[in-house]
Amino acid sequence: MKLKNILLASVVVSSATIGFAQSPVSGFMSAKGKGAIAISYSAEKYNEVYLVPSKVDAVPVFNEVANTSVNIYATYGITDKLEAVVSLPYIESKGNGEAAFLAANGFDNKRSGVQDISAFIKYKVFSNRMKESTFDFLLSAGVQTPVGSYNADEGLQSIIAIGNKSTKGMGLAIAQIKLDKGLFLTGQIGYRIATNQVPNAIVSEIKAGYAASKIYLDVYAAFQNSSKGTDILQPGFTGFFPSTQVNYSRVGGNIYKPIYKGFGVNLGVNAYVAGRNLGKSTGYSGSLVYNY
Repeated sequence: MKLKNILLASVVVSSATIGFAQSPVSGFMSAKGKGAIAISYSAEKYNEVYLVPSKVDAVPVFNEVANTSVNIYATYGITDKLEAVVSLPYIESKGNGEAAFLAANGFDNKRSGVQDISAFIKYKVFSNRMKESTFDFLLSAGVQTPVGSYNADEGLQSIIAIGNKSTKGMGLAIAQIKLDKGLFLTGQIGYRIATNQVPNAIVSEIKAGYAASKIYLDVYAAFQNSSKGTDILQPGFTGFFPSTQVNYSRVGGNIYKPIYKGFGVNLGVNAYVAGRNLGKSTGYSGSLVYNY
């Protein structure tokens, strides 16, 4: 498989997980008329929650939560410098609450459905060729909006809601250096605005990896810092979970291998290592990718 196809596949190897385990865009670009489609399955589970003032060892009401997602993710090169990215997930969230307690209090152990569609464009502002390396600077903007009929305002039931029913807009600046030998380093930072009382947030990511003709791999750290919001079960919290202040630090990695005529497979792992008002989860993902 040609190196340009490996780089194309790297655009989609792991952005198709629950809530975007990574940024929805990468530092690599699709050529004009080229692109990739990925169908992914991801799963994550947690029984500890980052609450304020300290982490707790059980999920309120549900004890433990398991999330799974099937996602379709695609890229298309409009020109050599302009790319479109779209994504649509179906998500299932399941608790492990005691049946008698749930029935007595009107809770259910499961929520599922189509979540939010995401659409981004990415533009390569400039590319500078240096000795044995290339430096690229890109800008990206996009929107994520609900298309499913899920509910995000169910009080404590919303602990297992599949989304926050918010339309979000995000802008990102991306810088990447690629060595001719295959090593690369990517950094990006952006700002996200949201409706439905969801706090705005600064998002960032740093990623290092290796892209060659027979394999692609990376490791990354992703961060979110919300500007404001309430804390679960603390003064000011009304039971409306979308309004909570969600911060996190998340680390992970991916490995992609081409298999046959444009097809390839990806495996990924990620985990939250710090946070606020979210589960301390570990997740896994697998994707089938087709490059065209």
